[in-house]
Amino acid sequence: MGVCRLFGVLWRCVVLLSLRLLFLVPAGLPVHSQGDSQSDNRVMDNITVRQGETVFLRCAQGDIVTHTAWLNRSSILYAGEDKWSVDPRVSLVTLNQDEFTIKIENVDMTDEGQYVCAVQTSSRPRTTSVHILVQVPPKIINLSKDIVVNEGSNVTLMCQARGKPEPSISWKLISPSSGDLASDDEYLEIPAISRQRAGTYECTAVNDIDADVQTVDITVNYAPSVSEGRDVGVTLGQRGVLECEADAVPEADFEWYKDDRRIFNGFDGMEIENSGSLSKLTFFNVSEGDYGNYTCVAINKLGTSNTSFLLYEVIEPTSSTLLQG
Repeated sequence: MGVCRLFGVLWRCVVLLSLRLLFLVPAGLPVHSQGDSQSDNRVMDNITVRQGETVFLRCAQGDIVTHTAWLNRSSILYAGEDKWSVDPRVSLVTLNQDEFTIKIENVDMTDEGQYVCAVQTSSRPRTTSVHILVQVPPKIINLSKDIVVNEGSNVTLMCQARGKPEPSISWKLISPSSGDLASDDEYLEIPAISRQRAGTYECTAVNDIDADVQTVDITVNYAPSVSEGRDVGVTLGQRGVLECEADAVPEADFEWYKDDRRIFNGFDGMEIENSGSLSKLTFFNVSEGDYGNYTCVAINKLGTSNTSFLLYEVIEPTSSTLLQG
């Protein structure tokens, strides 16, 4: 039993030494030793595998094999049935007189490289090498944050991704949709941004394996713009409403004035109701003193805008005026 252990240790040392010597020879060239014996170094086609998949490494045996091993970067993974690798993803699949197969599960970029199967037969030593290429789906690793800017500012969006093959990157405005604002680059430049360019921008990183998509929201602030006021005629004692609408980001605050006097909610039976971009001034029982000129002012941190209204009297026809007509 002690002799067997000693032989096993010696075999491991011989395998390591012989393989290190073989690695000194350029891959793909046959290796011939002096004398009657020969050794071959065979190269198989590259194996391309996607990150996370399982790869199988098969090596033909043949003849009478005395020793065999799978190595990666001169480190033994398996020497016969004896596992040297401490990586739980590496396991033995088949070992018989025809083939020696191991597998690596959940392949990652660190597994990429050259693998060598070393076989010592009764006639000559032989090595078979294969190169594993690991493909990685794209992943966006650096993306601009959602931003808030003032109208007229210059904006630059950045999107960086990694993957193998190297992913290509593109930008586009998706909400609202705009086909004329796109870029096939990591950076999207938007000079003097307007309110029409606000919205959701989509970055897409794509390679032969897959695609990764993420979005950035741009909010564009601008001063209020008030719609032109519409004059309203109301009969004395009836209900009347003046409506003021303002387009602004952030939303505008509203102020109402009669002539130069500011009106507050509940003042003289009037009610002010603000909802988003709309403000309403309601008269529940119009009196003579309510008729006249009114001004609506919309305000945010970038500016103001105003419009004027006329509340005028509408006289209902009486029976006498109808007869006269």
